Amino acid sequence: MDKRTALLKYVLTPLAHIVFWIGVYFFYAYFLGYGSTNTRYINLFSAFLMPVTISISYFFIYRLIPDYLLKNRNGLFILYTIYTTIISIFFIVLSILYALVYTENLKANNTSPLTKTVPFMVLGVFFVVLVVVSIYLVVQSYKSAVTNENLKNKILQTQLQLKEQELKFLKMQIHPHFLFNSLNTIYGYALKKEDDAPEMILKLSNLLDYILYQVEKPKVLLKDELNHLYDYVSLERMRFHDTLEVNLENRVSNDTIQIAPMLLIPFVENSFKHGTIIDGKLTVAIELKFEDNTLHFNISNSFVRDAEKTGGIGLENIKKRLVMLYPETHSIEILQRKKQFSVALKIYGLSPL
Repeated sequence: MDKRTALLKYVLTPLAHIVFWIGVYFFYAYFLGYGSTNTRYINLFSAFLMPVTISISYFFIYRLIPDYLLKNRNGLFILYTIYTTIISIFFIVLSILYALVYTENLKANNTSPLTKTVPFMVLGVFFVVLVVVSIYLVVQSYKSAVTNENLKNKILQTQLQLKEQELKFLKMQIHPHFLFNSLNTIYGYALKKEDDAPEMILKLSNLLDYILYQVEKPKVLLKDELNHLYDYVSLERMRFHDTLEVNLENRVSNDTIQIAPMLLIPFVENSFKHGTIIDGKLTVAIELKFEDNTLHFNISNSFVRDAEKTGGIGLENIKKRLVMLYPETHSIEILQRKKQFSVALKIYGLSPL
């Protein structure tokens, strides 16, 4: 709250109280003297009821309700309300008696300036107190709702920031895999002075460009993700030579589909990293298709279980990302057969632009 807002609140709150009690004063004058012509007597008599009304009202809203009702001390609240009501009736009657005595000389002959009896006067005072209490409870309920909403928004913002930080951390865990594998491949080619080394450096440059400039975006075009995938597969083909057989089938014809960046590559990387050469070949099959607003991504690789190998953090990270990026709009099935490891991923609700 800035200084200007605080000043307005400091000025407006007492002003609202003053306006309200002026309204109560006129209510008493109308309530007690309806049909009477002795306005001076009615106005002075109404003034005698104001101190006791204000005292009872403020005692309820600043003492009983905050200390007992709002703190769920309901038993004590009921007990003290009964005590307060009894004492209030005494002071209300006392105020009425003082008013009758003090205004005795203002009575007109053969006229009755007051149109309400003492019981009705007491009920009128308690009616005003009830209105004050009701207004106070409504205001407190509104303030509580606003406070809860602000707290909820802060919690949501904090959760969002934590998820963003976790996503960045997961992405940073993935990056070194690409760099490590690609640099190792180029290093081997450089030692052998292979002619394919410049092409590999160019493809690595494309990979770095994608990692540095595209991965921070919330969404990228699926075709850009696939181009990144093609570059990675090309590098692995150069690295594996004749020991690699890759079958990549892309049946996605729409170029406007968007997905989160770095979503598919970890599965491909995992196939090369943990795949097994069987009968002289590491076999990898990749299939993509898009139908009914659902992206289907299937990948499998030749695999033989090895107790000394660990699965790494790639798949676990990508599953966490999927939960955060596509909650309840994705499914993933990981199967490990005798000589094959496969992943089937579906992402629903990807409407083309």
